[in-house]
Amino acid sequence: MSNFSRRRVLFGGAAVGAGALLTACTSNSPDNTAQINTGNEEANPNSAPGQKVVIGFSAPAADHGWIAAITNNAKAQAGAYKDVELRAVEAGADAAAQRASLSTLISQKPNVIVILPHDGKELNSAGLEATKAGIPVINLDREFPDALAYRLLIKGDNYGMGVAAGNYVAAQMKAKGVSAPIIGEIAGIDALPLTQERSKGFKDALATAGFKVANRRAAEFTADSGQREAAGLLQALPKMDALWNHDDDQGIGVLAAIKQANRSEFIMVGGAGSKTAIDAITADNSVLKATVTYSPSMASSAISLARLIGQGKGMSDLVELQVPKEITLSSETITKENASKYGKLGF
Repeated sequence: MSNFSRRRVLFGGAAVGAGALLTACTSNSPDNTAQINTGNEEANPNSAPGQKVVIGFSAPAADHGWIAAITNNAKAQAGAYKDVELRAVEAGADAAAQRASLSTLISQKPNVIVILPHDGKELNSAGLEATKAGIPVINLDREFPDALAYRLLIKGDNYGMGVAAGNYVAAQMKAKGVSAPIIGEIAGIDALPLTQERSKGFKDALATAGFKVANRRAAEFTADSGQREAAGLLQALPKMDALWNHDDDQGIGVLAAIKQANRSEFIMVGGAGSKTAIDAITADNSVLKATVTYSPSMASSAISLARLIGQGKGMSDLVELQVPKEITLSSETITKENASKYGKLGF
């Protein structure tokens, strides 16, 4: 989840010489495994062991499958390198607790710090503190408002998620010959910029096809809130052609409400690319026909790029000698036709 401007360098599914990508895990249980890129020293010299790099890491507690995958992927990717020592610190229950733990981490002077903040605005000062201490900061997902607070920002494309979902819905409606579809939307937390970006992307993409959202509800990224808001939306729309739910974790509750209401006349698109959603799309036994990605693989990429920054290296497939300032992963659409390809990325 992220708040960001639309300036971006697209960083899709390739290793791009960083020995980085793509990873996943299946839930927030502690015994998750993560798929990592161990690198190929012959194809990419950057993968060969080099100068030791101590990487500090801080992310919120795993109260959500996506957050759990972030931490698990970061630890697994760090473990793949002989020259990386990862120092992970507890982020605590809120921004204040994370700020305190980061101050302790900064005092230990790691070579690089990777931070997924509880809140980018509230933790901006921690990024500035680390930078002032001469420690490059990888700002993961939730953006610090001050560009001086990070060396690299790596994030997902929230606006692009909405565009991908809107484009899929529009294409399906046109294929079915539905000229004026009734479209529902179940968003995440409305106060978050990431939710606003997702909704704007969805609205903009639908508008290009001459479509619009008929009813929109905001949930809280939980299964319970998804079920509650979906029940209300289904009552408000006794007939519907398509539904976009922003988050696959809350989508468990959305699908439960749909099943309880015995509704099946519409198609549903999910968001983020959870393993549960990908499995349901593959089985093709519910209204869920697609999901648009927001991959926690960014955590593994962040560790790989932190290693390169700590060693003073660039990305071998790029002409530039340094890792870019900003990287955005593209949002891709997973359907039954390509689910087998993306299954390993589900968290």
